[in-house]
Amino acid sequence: MRAVVQTVSHASVTVDDACVGEIKDGLLVLLGVTHTDTPMTAAHLARKVYELRILDDEKSASDIGAPVLVVSQFTLYGDARKGRRPTWQAAAPASHAEPLVIAFAEALRARGATVQTGQFRAHMLVSSTNVGPRTVLLEL
Repeated sequence: MRAVVQTVSHASVTVDDACVGEIKDGLLVLLGVTHTDTPMTAAHLARKVYELRILDDEKSASDIGAPVLVVSQFTLYGDARKGRRPTWQAAAPASHAEPLVIAFAEALRARGATVQTGQFRAHMLVSSTNVGPRTVLLEL
């Protein structure tokens, strides 16, 4: 699993002109799933994200109750080392990835996080205002 974690003052996801997820003063997590990921991987990464000391004064989202917006993003596993057209072979198929994105969000909620999500398999418009800017790539 790969997660791009950004501190944001505002982030939202819109699908078909309707806002499906929105947070203020929290974390935007772009989440990619690969073939070998499991529910245990999702739970471990959720803990790491929620306890990541990336907010002001080296606080974590768990320290201050910051909300999290989770957006699935298979393109995090794009490989463009050869040529100009990325391959997506390392990205898990939707049938494997979707339950793990849900498991990741549920693992955050089990830790007490307020979680909003994008919509799997939808054309999403993701808007965010990065604070800091602070962006961290996590991979398990």
